[in-house]
Amino acid sequence: MLSTKSRLWLLFVAVSHFAISCDANQQGKYLYKFIHSRRSQKKSSHGEAFGVNGVDCEYFSQAHVEQQNSVDKVKSLPGQPQGVDFDQYAGYVTVDAKAGRSLFYYFVESPHNSSTNPLVLWLNGGPGCSSFGYGALQELGPFRVNSDGRTLHKNEFAWNNVANVIFLESPAGVGFSYSDNSSDYSKTGDHSTALDSYTFLLNWLERFPQYKTRELFITGESYAGHYVPQLAHIILSKNKLKKSHTVINLKGVAIGNGWIDDYYCTKGMYDYFWTHGLNSDKTHKGIEKHCNFKTFNLTSECNKYTNKADDEMGDIDIYNIYAPICNSPESPATYFGNDFNPCSEDYTTTYLNLPEVQEALHAKATKWLSCSDVGWTDSPSTILPTIKRLISSGLSIWMYSGDTDNSVPITSSKYSLNSLKLHVDTRWRPWGSSDEVGGYVVGYKGLTLITVRGAGHMVPSSQPKRALTMITSFLRGELPPKLKS
Repeated sequence: MLSTKSRLWLLFVAVSHFAISCDANQQGKYLYKFIHSRRSQKKSSHGEAFGVNGVDCEYFSQAHVEQQNSVDKVKSLPGQPQGVDFDQYAGYVTVDAKAGRSLFYYFVESPHNSSTNPLVLWLNGGPGCSSFGYGALQELGPFRVNSDGRTLHKNEFAWNNVANVIFLESPAGVGFSYSDNSSDYSKTGDHSTALDSYTFLLNWLERFPQYKTRELFITGESYAGHYVPQLAHIILSKNKLKKSHTVINLKGVAIGNGWIDDYYCTKGMYDYFWTHGLNSDKTHKGIEKHCNFKTFNLTSECNKYTNKADDEMGDIDIYNIYAPICNSPESPATYFGNDFNPCSEDYTTTYLNLPEVQEALHAKATKWLSCSDVGWTDSPSTILPTIKRLISSGLSIWMYSGDTDNSVPITSSKYSLNSLKLHVDTRWRPWGSSDEVGGYVVGYKGLTLITVRGAGHMVPSSQPKRALTMITSFLRGELPPKLKS
């Protein structure tokens, strides 16, 4: 088995440009820092066999339901627009009383049909980045933060139009989530994050028992390509035991621009550079000749050409290659054809650090950060075996990809899925949103691949209407609509 040191060196080479060309994007920085900090480790990753050798009983034995003391209804968020017609909740759910470890959540119900609409859990990646600061306030949540950093405006295409949505800040140490035992922050990993998320769900359902039998769908993006399948695997495995805990009614998972395999994602990224005119033929040929990402033959010549590829890209947003970058929060660029502001992360950080906002959210007074430093002890090189297990379980599995993302591009997703050699049930075709091509879809036996046209890494940010069309189809168990002729 390849050592963690070798595998993470590959990833360091692959994503080192994040720190160069994407300084304004904390998610990019934290993926880079994650890889860089672990490349010197010599022990094999404890997570290599996650979801392959069965359920880890030691981890499961630690999952327990804690007494939950409150239901944290939010009366009103400071600066929210008039006419809010849905209930929202925020607060902490204990996942380990002995350690004093609690995870922060923000929950929004649907304005209509909340009693029958499904439950959706949203997870951002990093690892170490906030699902509240990104997912809720910059992507699919009901509000987005205005440039003043103090007021909110309505997101017309929020996913709570069709589902009741939980945004979970995980693991402890991310966003408002915390532990009284600071050593928890240095020993986090894929296994413990999945376990805590599972325990969170058990305890959250005790607090909201009306959702115990509701259909659940787990969604997320980026490094949630690890989180989502791993959590789903734990839920399915635990459900089979049918002992004292709630049987969670998991129906499907949707992974957006997910990092699911080190080799295929790295190869796909560099191939995307070249096919989208971001580097020269000479540089691409040099990478193909000198970089063997599969066998980790990363020579000095390989490093020379990957560095050249980074330099040739210039200062662009690698998460959305055709969008403007945030030059200054005071004078932001505008994104043509879209109201998403490239400086939104700055406005969100300002808003969530207002004392009145933290009080309204029932959050501990803290310096909120969009991403936080957490140690990482295990991370498998591939999630594909776990995905294969989920396919065999009969879950609805969607992988979707914004087609202008350069960090985990559609080529990476295609290479990863092609390696599974799945039978094609529904041939590649365009799908429609507002009488336009919203993207493309292909149906495999047990899994569906969707592209979202004109979307970057954060699909609901750059293409909110198309994202809502897509997720509505997913929740209904239907393929995205055909383009009207």
